[in-house]
Amino acid sequence: MVWAMTKTITIYSDYKSPYAYLAVASADGLARDYGAIVEWRPYILDIPSFLGAAQIADTGEIITEDRNAHQWRRVRYSYMDVRRYSRRQGLTIRGPRKIFDSSIAAVGMLYSQFQGVFRPYHDLVFERFFKRELDIEDPAVIAAVLAEAGADIAGFDEYLKEGGPAEVARIQSEAEELGVFGVPTFVIDGEIFWGREHLPLIEELLVT
Repeated sequence: MVWAMTKTITIYSDYKSPYAYLAVASADGLARDYGAIVEWRPYILDIPSFLGAAQIADTGEIITEDRNAHQWRRVRYSYMDVRRYSRRQGLTIRGPRKIFDSSIAAVGMLYSQFQGVFRPYHDLVFERFFKRELDIEDPAVIAAVLAEAGADIAGFDEYLKEGGPAEVARIQSEAEELGVFGVPTFVIDGEIFWGREHLPLIEELLVT
């Protein structure tokens, strides 16, 4: 195989998206097989705006909901779909009991990149969140994951209060100007591809 000149793929991701979790292996494949440089950026989904919202007890009982029958069918299908693929990758994906605010974890993503520990942080957050073992809304929990990944967390609280949220918002705004609306979204050569199903097209751009 002959590679084209080294290209950069920007991937917009959200820690509460199971499809974004599945995209990690795809991104690894693009880097390994085509020599691509992969850059991950946060994009926080507003899930209630298109899928409604619900909170479910550990027993499976619906505590609160703002979701119509069509939205429930979409949600149930989505998790049935991701479990098909997660089994192939050996991943555990359990549907969260509520819709989480992933903004703190997104700030953690940027902080982990500054600290040079992005990949262990990224893997730990995804794995534990979808095993229902990680509260991504708790700053202390995210700080602990950063520390476990090898980061110096002395400046994390300040970054979370000051520059971090503003940088996440800037990245989100920049993404939306490009046309990004969901995750995972791959951006290469100015073209955007939403979803893993476009990998064959992305691969075509990486080879000559």
